[in-house]
Amino acid sequence: MNLVVTGHHLELTDSLKNYVSSKMSKLEKHFDNVTKTNVILSVEKLRQKAEATINVSGNTLFAESVEEDMYTAIDSLTAKLDRQILKHKEKMKDHHKKEKQTIHQNSLSD
Repeated sequence: MNLVVTGHHLELTDSLKNYVSSKMSKLEKHFDNVTKTNVILSVEKLRQKAEATINVSGNTLFAESVEEDMYTAIDSLTAKLDRQILKHKEKMKDHHKKEKQTIHQNSLSD
């Protein structure tokens, strides 16, 4: 996975970069076809905003989170992306696989 972390009106520290990369690596456990991840962290007055765009096979997922704390915003962002990845993975799953196997077995037994 190619991870790009950028900051707007924010100095990116090593701890922030490491925290984002550790959280994003957990997303790969659910779906390993993640090709590119672009994370933008920004500060607007008292709002800490984290947004991410993930390119997966066949789709682009986007989520954003606005919180008072940057680490909380990153946590919320990864939770949203995790739900989206699981939903995308479920859509890609062939739900009719059992029916095809049953039909194929029935045709062989005839």
